[in-house]
Amino acid sequence: MFSCKRSTWPPRLVTVPGLHGSEGAHWQTCVEQADWDAPELAGWAQEVNDLLARERGPFVLAAHSFGCLAVAHALQQRRHTADVAGVLFVAPASPAKFAFAGNFDARRIGVPSIMIGSETDPWMPLAEARQLAQRLGSAFVNLGDAGHINTAAGFGPWPRAKYFVDTLVHCAAPLRLRDEGAVEPVVPMLA
Repeated sequence: MFSCKRSTWPPRLVTVPGLHGSEGAHWQTCVEQADWDAPELAGWAQEVNDLLARERGPFVLAAHSFGCLAVAHALQQRRHTADVAGVLFVAPASPAKFAFAGNFDARRIGVPSIMIGSETDPWMPLAEARQLAQRLGSAFVNLGDAGHINTAAGFGPWPRAKYFVDTLVHCAAPLRLRDEGAVEPVVPMLA
């Protein structure tokens, strides 16, 4: 006889916006930063790590612009990667343009990830986004002429973001459920 074990699946979605936060019509909600107008890599990454430590996982992180750099930096510290099922990086900011905000070392993050870039993003040329995806170990998607994939580029609610998040969840599910042991034997009670 078997009983279903209480699972922590599916993961919760946590979004990490970039510089200036997000307007109300943006496709994301957010991790709070002390100052949305002052990008500081170590501080923003610490906010991500603090949330991952404080809340119960697993999580899928969806980051935008400078938030992509903060999430990658946080995950490279390897404190909470076991709680992260995947990361969606959308329209990452160029590390070179934000060098004043702290040293960013683009290296593998250790969790499944997808990076979405645009041919017309003013914050990161497509070739640089593709190279960053490769260095982080992310799959890469070229969204075409999509600007910075924000409200100014015509993106309010963005249903396709859910598709990418669902892809990460579906890829991680078999491993997570196997590791959790989806079923456990029930010992019958004697009367």
